[in-house]
Amino acid sequence: MDKIAVISDIHGNLEALKAVVRDIRCREIRRIICLGDLVGKGPQPCEVVDRIRELCEVTVLGNWEHGINQPQDKESGLWQQERLGAERLRYLRELPFFVDLRMSGRRIRLLHASAKSVYHRVPQKADKKEKLAMFENTEHTGGFLGTEHTPDVIGYGDIHIPFMQTLKSKQSKGLLLFNTGSVGAPYDGLAQASYVILEGVADLMEEAPFSVQSVRVPYDIEKAVAIAEQVGLPELERFRYEQTTGLER
Repeated sequence: MDKIAVISDIHGNLEALKAVVRDIRCREIRRIICLGDLVGKGPQPCEVVDRIRELCEVTVLGNWEHGINQPQDKESGLWQQERLGAERLRYLRELPFFVDLRMSGRRIRLLHASAKSVYHRVPQKADKKEKLAMFENTEHTGGFLGTEHTPDVIGYGDIHIPFMQTLKSKQSKGLLLFNTGSVGAPYDGLAQASYVILEGVADLMEEAPFSVQSVRVPYDIEKAVAIAEQVGLPELERFRYEQTTGLER
């Protein structure tokens, strides 16, 4: 069986990323895909971008990757932008919108927020109609792997709250929607990094065993906050609160 680690929303938190990568390596998983939001919020955006470029076979565009390339008027945005520099900003700007892959006969699409936009948020409590829209092909995605098919598994990040749900539509009873949660800024009240493991037979067209596992990983929160203090992170108290509580402020 093949395994792929899917991570998202690191948000400049290198300590959380290190802990997740250690866990991935302990499980002998070699393939890692990142669903965006490498930067923003946290104190080490440059280090995170550089590490993700080394680690991940694909990294998709998040709202922060798009937004940080726009003119900034807030101190926190300017702080992030100035540290990243022109070359990293170019890299972030050119990330793909999504990635499609097959595993154990499943058509899997991975993206940051939704098939509509990196800014279109689909919360855990969204209604069924909005969740089913996640499986539609759009101008941003085209058909699955260039065909007319739609995906039957969608994985996304953005909301910082991991969950998994099966859905059925008129066309299919076997749809699966999952959220990775956040590596660097969990918002579900558990102050631990979150990621997902996909397990199945890579590139197989026929049905075979397939699983999606959600993983939580503790990391050194005190060190992450201390680094933020040392570098003079704007909105430090917000970062401290979110790190220690696992809740959005």
